[in-house]
Amino acid sequence: MPPSPASLSSALLTLRVELLNIKPAIWRRLQVRGSMSLASLHTTLQLAFGWTNSHLHSFRLRGNEYTNATEELDDLQMLPERGQTLARVLGADEREFHYLYDWGDGWDHHVVIETAGALREGWSYPLCIGGERACPPEDVGGAGGYEDFLEALRDPEHEEHENYLRWAGGVFDPEGFDVNATNRALEKLRR
Repeated sequence: MPPSPASLSSALLTLRVELLNIKPAIWRRLQVRGSMSLASLHTTLQLAFGWTNSHLHSFRLRGNEYTNATEELDDLQMLPERGQTLARVLGADEREFHYLYDWGDGWDHHVVIETAGALREGWSYPLCIGGERACPPEDVGGAGGYEDFLEALRDPEHEEHENYLRWAGGVFDPEGFDVNATNRALEKLRR
C-alpha cells in the first residue's frame, strides 16, 4: 500500500534526478524531507546541479504544472508553487515528476522517488548522496548547445575553442562532480 500524503510529509524521500537529453547521464541522488516546499526543492536542485538560479522554472506532476513565475499564470496554464510541499503535490501514488529549468534552454530533469522512509534522528536535510558529471554551463543553448560546447573544448583547432574556454573560466571538466562540495553548498538549506 503506498504511503499517504500525511505520512509522506514526515518521510525521508530519496530522489534520483537526471538531466534528460544528455549522454552520458548527468544525475544526482538527493535525500529530502517530504514536507519540503517546492520552492526549497527548486533551490536544492539548483545547488545540487550547479545551476545559478538565473531563469524561470516549473514542476510538472499529476497533470499540473507549478511555477515560480508571478505573472500571466493563467496564460501559462500553471499554478503558483508558493505554499506547495512535495507531499501535498505528490499525493499517495505519484513517484516521478519533472523539473524544468530555463524555459529557453529547456533543461528537463526527470525526478524519481526511489524510497520513502523514516527520517534519521539527528540528521539534517537536504543531502546529496551521489551523482555523476558536471552540470552544463548556464545559457549554453540546451542539450544541442552543450554538445557543441564540449566538441569545441575538445578540439583546440575549433574556431570557438578559445571563446568557450574563456567563457568556462579557463577549464571545464564534464566528468567532474564532487559530492562533498555539493553538500557544502546545500548546508545553508539544512535545518
